[in-house]
Amino acid sequence: MDALDTAALDLPGWTHVYSGKVRDLYAPDLPAVGGVHPLGDVVLVVASDRVSAYDHVLSPGIPDKGVVLTQLSLWWFEQLADLVPNHVVSTEVSSEPGDGLVPDVVAGRAMICRRLDMFPVECVVRGYLTGSGLVEYRAGGEVCGVPLPAGLVDGSRLPEPIFTPATKAAVGEHDENVSFDVVAEQIGLDDATRLRDLTLAVYARAEQVARERGVILADTKLEFGVDPTTGRTVLGDEVLTPDSSRFWPADQWEPGHAQPSYDKQFVRDWLVSPASGWDRASDTPPPSIPAEVVTRTRARYLEAYERLTGSTLG
Repeated sequence: MDALDTAALDLPGWTHVYSGKVRDLYAPDLPAVGGVHPLGDVVLVVASDRVSAYDHVLSPGIPDKGVVLTQLSLWWFEQLADLVPNHVVSTEVSSEPGDGLVPDVVAGRAMICRRLDMFPVECVVRGYLTGSGLVEYRAGGEVCGVPLPAGLVDGSRLPEPIFTPATKAAVGEHDENVSFDVVAEQIGLDDATRLRDLTLAVYARAEQVARERGVILADTKLEFGVDPTTGRTVLGDEVLTPDSSRFWPADQWEPGHAQPSYDKQFVRDWLVSPASGWDRASDTPPPSIPAEVVTRTRARYLEAYERLTGSTLG
């Protein structure tokens, strides 16, 4: 059970152009004549098994994590298809090297996606108070300029979901929470309003779907872009995965403290514990993740997929 946690792979028919904390992006090797990919203006998005915490990419990765992220995103894209179009063009696997489809070595963890003009905004929606939102609330009684009632605690359900956007940060840097007005100044009021409304609509649908399966969707982060061909606003990147969302077991929800979650919390907790020996305030890179923490984290990702979709990864 090995993790795919290298920086990038050499994939026939595709040229690596960018690596984020988790995903690697490839452009097609276009034919000399015509220069057009059979599927149009596309990119190959590969979800690795890399895991990050506190703005560091750690080692080793979590086996099958990238498959969970991709397959769960694909499942959610189907659940949301009537609300907003998405960027997925194909997940068909190559029958021969260099045919422009998904190379078999990354089958299950890769999607061929339409190239979008991405909005420079992390579209965050919160239905519950925790994380950086809780820090802001404790400091001033509001989150991203949205005032909230007094007396809320860690894990409190909000009176209604709120749109709390953030600016995108480079790898190794923090996203910065901002108000709706800042987003409107940056991309225009019409686009900001559209992104807010779509984000809230996606959350409402997903929260209901997750709740029916015994899972609380506390918050999530979405990314949108514009299809340059049609001008439509399209949902991109990943969607409603344990990396971009907080999923909590509904039967264990208890406001007043941090909630158990279906994500990399085991990694975070170990990293800041005495067991890791790592000083977060230092310049020293984090140590390697112990095998037990890797195993427990993998189980949480798989459980999230299985509880939400009702299926197991084959």
